[in-house]
Amino acid sequence: MRIDLTGRNAVVTGSSQGIGLAIATGLAGAGAGVVLTGRNQDRLEAAAATLGAAVPDASVTSVACDLTTEEGAERLYAAVPEADVLVNNLGIFGSRPPLEITDAEWRTYFDTNVLSAVRLIRHYLPGMTGSGWGRVLNIASDSAIVIPAEMIQYGMSKTALLAVSRGFAKEAAGTGVTVNSVIAGPTHTGGVEDFVYELVDKELPWDEAQREFMRVHRPQSLLQRLIEPEEIANLVVYLSSGQASATTGAAVRVDGGYVDSILP
Repeated sequence: MRIDLTGRNAVVTGSSQGIGLAIATGLAGAGAGVVLTGRNQDRLEAAAATLGAAVPDASVTSVACDLTTEEGAERLYAAVPEADVLVNNLGIFGSRPPLEITDAEWRTYFDTNVLSAVRLIRHYLPGMTGSGWGRVLNIASDSAIVIPAEMIQYGMSKTALLAVSRGFAKEAAGTGVTVNSVIAGPTHTGGVEDFVYELVDKELPWDEAQREFMRVHRPQSLLQRLIEPEEIANLVVYLSSGQASATTGAAVRVDGGYVDSILP
């Protein structure tokens, strides 16, 4: 399958590293111009250099902004008024005993993982529907369905994101614009390495720590390993393409079989 996104521009939030950078790299490899976002300009410049090395002819720009705030979103809109593809990847996670999660933490998870996506969809969707083409992808998680006992504040936010995706897909019905969620499974990123070592022996070498984490804390995984960011990106690139025109309002899994269900 040849995916050609030449002439399309894509905004990928939270894209200075990890899954976001892998998605941006995949989209650039398919010909899209990509916009990287994050709060730290130096990290964005490093990410742009990494992407440029992987895709030498890529069109890459970056916007340093805090998308958890209206002011940060306005900064992005000023730099990038319209987008053909919007990938809401920005998110935070962390473990916390359920009864110790404060009101402020609940709000922070909602504002970062849910409201930031809603805010950008509200801005970019009208331009997409007006032009008759567009793709919105919200990066959710297996934790939206299998709520982890050690981070229910994160699971809550990702469950909400599934509802957001379905609702905006209905708003875009019949316009040529698709809105979908991507349910990512346990993925190998720097942040996840830190998280793994919060839950297993810090003295273990990484390969052993990963196996122990999956055995004890994610035994449902059929892969029995962490997913690589590029594997998430492959699905996002497809859903961003013309070939995925009949997939909308869906929660599409790239979870390594973690969710024990034959339905999404």
